[in-house]
Amino acid sequence: MNLPETLPAALRAAILERGYERLTEVQASATREELAGRDLLVSARTGSGKTVAFGLAIADDLLAGEETFLVRASAPLGLIIAPTRELALQVARELRWLYANTNAEIATCVGGMDMRDERRALERGAHIVVGTPGRLSDHINRGSLDTSEIRAVVLDEADEMLDMGFRDELEHILEDTPASRRTLMFSATVPKGIAALAARYQKDALRITTEGETAAHTDIAYEALLVAPGDEENAIVNIVRHSDTESAIVFCSTRASVNHLVTRLGNRGFTVVALSGEFSQKERANALSSLRSGRARVCIATDVAARGLDLPKLDLVIHADLPRDPATLLHRSGRTGRAGRKGISALIVAPKARRRVERLLYDAKVEARWARPPSAEEVNERDDARLLADPALTAEPGEAEAVLIAKLLAERTPEEIAVGFIRKVRAGRSAPEYLREVEDRPARKPREERGDREWKDRPPRERFERGERPERAPRQRDAIPDAIWIALNVGRKKNADPKWLLPMLCKSGDITRDQIGQIRVNAGNTHVELTREAAEHLFEVTGNGRLEGSLQAFPIEGIPDIEDAGPPARRERRPERPERGGREERGERPERSFKPRRDRDDAERPSYERKERAPRSDWHPGTDRSERSERPERREKPAGKRFEKRDDRPREESRDRPAKPAWDKPKGKAFNGPAKGKPTGKPAFKKGGKPGGFQGKKKPRD
Repeated sequence: MNLPETLPAALRAAILERGYERLTEVQASATREELAGRDLLVSARTGSGKTVAFGLAIADDLLAGEETFLVRASAPLGLIIAPTRELALQVARELRWLYANTNAEIATCVGGMDMRDERRALERGAHIVVGTPGRLSDHINRGSLDTSEIRAVVLDEADEMLDMGFRDELEHILEDTPASRRTLMFSATVPKGIAALAARYQKDALRITTEGETAAHTDIAYEALLVAPGDEENAIVNIVRHSDTESAIVFCSTRASVNHLVTRLGNRGFTVVALSGEFSQKERANALSSLRSGRARVCIATDVAARGLDLPKLDLVIHADLPRDPATLLHRSGRTGRAGRKGISALIVAPKARRRVERLLYDAKVEARWARPPSAEEVNERDDARLLADPALTAEPGEAEAVLIAKLLAERTPEEIAVGFIRKVRAGRSAPEYLREVEDRPARKPREERGDREWKDRPPRERFERGERPERAPRQRDAIPDAIWIALNVGRKKNADPKWLLPMLCKSGDITRDQIGQIRVNAGNTHVELTREAAEHLFEVTGNGRLEGSLQAFPIEGIPDIEDAGPPARRERRPERPERGGREERGERPERSFKPRRDRDDAERPSYERKERAPRSDWHPGTDRSERSERPERREKPAGKRFEKRDDRPREESRDRPAKPAWDKPKGKAFNGPAKGKPTGKPAFKKGGKPGGFQGKKKPRD
């Protein structure tokens, strides 16, 4: 055992009781004797044992040379900060067994829990406090957390806390602790933000980089599975069914995707739990407890579960939604392959996302095996192999079982017993999904490996010489010999799709996929090609051809095969023109008659002088004044009051109202006209003689 000699005896005994054979690389590096009392900046991959590493590193600072904590602490001595609630609770659980022999009191302060219970735990006295940045900052502001005696501060997954926006809370906590404290930062990666935080709040920190940070995780096998668009959920069902793992975790990018996938897998018979930020702390704790105890097999989670969680017997990680960056890929995959266990990280990849996944894997410095998800036939074969290899078949029967065995053999045949056993085993399993074929494109090397000018080395593309285009061979389709066509009373108008029609026919008609040929979805119905044996068996099983619900199947005749139709008709070519002979055969071309141009003088040109018009007797506006007749004399209008010229005398003022000056008139409007927007009619009168509103120009009633 490579335990340091300065390690307290209580922690040494706890490690031996836990079954540790030797410390991991990061644990041995953080507990070296020459590093005692120094600030550390440690970067190591996920699953390398960082929790036990900093628990051993701060033991001498907390115990101060003693074997146990002699008295209850008046104020905390150690402070552990974690990014998420689940990780904080997991760290507290690990430290409890590590410090179990030291009489240490460990309190937790995480979001989603009752602050009054946490305040009481802090008042009773806690030697080590584990919490999230936001809740710890709240306790400091409220005065319930005294940090005056803190000897060591540990930031676990520091890079994730910065990504989550906890910089202000971290600075508040670190500035409130004594300057003589020891600060340890543990992280999977060390970006610029972590380096700046370490330079500000650490004193002469030593950087520890383990080999696992730069090397690929050898305990995790990466698989990139190509799936046709729309078959992502079916592929997840087949992967989980095909796997032998006791528990699996499926990562989604949004909470809505988590809820949808939980419902889908729950309907298929899987024991599923969900984990996302919208659940309360109690619900999240119950979900993790169900997964650890084996009551649930599949956990559907967002990236909130991608950091630090240690789930035993978790050997399969499925990325339903692709990670956003290489760091997220490594942290998600790090939930498996921990503490020497082997694990599989499977990425669900659509054909159009292959280039993106190749770049993601290259940046993460991991190699993945490109394959297809297990098909329904492979899942059934795996189930049969598990059944034949079941140790219950080879175990010796007990006395109570021997009596029942004899009774069964007396009443039933061996074939009946075997059929009942197989059906009993398969009853609790969900049926696998049929997946569509997907076209696989060859893998492409990253630009750093293939170079920027690789295209210049390619041979020139072959081109056809000008002339007649070669005839294309007709498209070959797989046809079933001596096939029978059936029609279904559902078509394109009712969203008919072969991806659900095919498994429905197999299930309702008790036929296999190999017995089904072409499926033609029309507007009002669907035509399906079957072998003669499959068609007879389908109508024998269903009776009148009723499949599911209102779906009805009936045989039809007269549908020609596609191959009989031949290639599509082509447009007739224009008949070729006969070849013309040379000039010697056709003879000389006759000379064209040439008419020389005639030179004309201006005198020979025709004149276009205006003709004289005949005089008119009547006057017309277009005629000349000389040609017009005399204009009749204008009849003078009789003089009247209207045409009398006004004199300069001022207008007499009215007795009722004074005359308005000219400058008081509104521009562009009549002087006595109504104002804009006001009614023009007279007031109307309601019953009773009282005036009412205006009614336009309607006269009031008498």
